[in-house]
This record gives sequence, C-alpha cells and structure tokens, in this order.
Amino acid sequence: MAKLLDGRVAVVTGGSSGNGRAICRRFADHGADVVVADIRAEPREGGRPTHEAIEAESDRAARFVECDVSSRSDLDTAVEVAEELGGIDVMVNNAGLFRGENFLDVTEEAFQSIIDVNVKGVFFGCQAAAERMRERGGGSIINLSSIAAFRATDHYTTYCASKGAVMSMSYSMADLLGADGIRVNVVHPGVIGTAMTTEDVSIVGTERGQAYAEESIPLGEFGRPEDVGDACVYLASDLSRYVTAESLVVDGGVTHTG
Repeated sequence: MAKLLDGRVAVVTGGSSGNGRAICRRFADHGADVVVADIRAEPREGGRPTHEAIEAESDRAARFVECDVSSRSDLDTAVEVAEELGGIDVMVNNAGLFRGENFLDVTEEAFQSIIDVNVKGVFFGCQAAAERMRERGGGSIINLSSIAAFRATDHYTTYCASKGAVMSMSYSMADLLGADGIRVNVVHPGVIGTAMTTEDVSIVGTERGQAYAEESIPLGEFGRPEDVGDACVYLASDLSRYVTAESLVVDGGVTHTG
C-alpha cells in the first residue's frame, strides 16, 4: 500500500487511547512521524503506550508529550516537539470529554469543564498549529467533532453544544487560513468502540447496543477506532488536496437515515 503521509509530522491530542490511538497508528502506517499529546501515556484499553507501539512496530519516530489541552502552553509544547521531528504538517485535535447530564442540573463548573477541553482545547490547538504551518507554507488541521453536532440527544446538551462549536469554528478557520495553504476539516464519528462507549456509557458490547446497531445503523454495526483513523489519513493526505471547510461523517449511515 502506498504511504500517503510519507515524510510528514503529525500532532494528535488525546493520542494515547481510543480514536486518538488509532489515528496515531494509522498515520505511522502511512509514513508519518507522530507526537502523541495526552494527559497520560497509558492507553485506557491497555497495552503498550502508543508512542512505544509505533516505534516497535514501524520505522517511524514517535514522541509522547504530557498535554492538558485546556492549557495553551501545553499545546505549544506539543507543537514544539514536532519541530524536533522536522516540523508540524498535520494537527489532529482529538482530545475530548463526553458526559451525560440533566440539563436543569448542570452547574457552571460542569459546563466549563467540557467547554475547556472540547472547545478551548480545539481552538488553541488550531492556533498553535496554524502559527507554525503558516511559516511552513501550509498544512492540514483535522478537528474531531461528533454526530452530536447536528443530531442532538436529550441528556448531552453541553456535549452537543461543544461539538457544534467545533464544527462552526472549523469552517471559520478554513476560510481564514486557506490563503496560507492550511486546510481545516472536521470528522464526526458516530458510536465507535472505545473505552468511552464500552466502559463509560455501556453501549458497545451490550445486548441493548447490538439491537440498536442492527435496527438503526444502515451498516448494522458500530464503528471501530480504525475507521476514524482512516478518515483522518484521507484528510491529512494529498488525496484531499482540494477539500477544506468540510465535514466527514463516520457513523455507518445513521445520521441521515434515522
């Protein structure tokens, strides 16, 4: 298989686990060196840390950077580590929080905690990357939203608001940064089999979840993290050279058929 990202350097926030881990590994499979930026190195699903797995299983370089995306200085550090590998070409703002709630019971603190990671973290992750990409003559920024951006659910009001913000501000950034050769796109996963959906909300792997998948998802199953990783490879590569300000939905078809 052709290596679509040969010689490129990517930073992936939330890269230690779940979708972020799969994105990092898919990028390495396609020839990229990767900076894994996360609050911890150990994957929630177990196994060797992502950066160690990449270096053990491929000829690509990988670095782990402890990064709280609500901190602009941590994001700057992650981008600076990419300079050691040759300079950032791709930024994937994947880190996020997912939490159910009763809308009438949401406190300011609970609201702010989600906004700090899901919105502020993406906003300043884009800013930190774009500053370097502008100097380098271009790049690809990929922001992870969710089908919750346009398919709202009752007990996730703050989460839905945060993911809608990711979508709209990504379009704005794409308009602004296009002249600098920087593309900005959004990936909207549906229900993907990660620790979040198996452990935190108990959807994937349950009889209830399987019945939902078979009845409501045209492809009849939940997604895998690798499906999200492959979508990001496309948006990071020259295959999407003329694609910006776009949303790529990875949900088995549920959004537009339910």
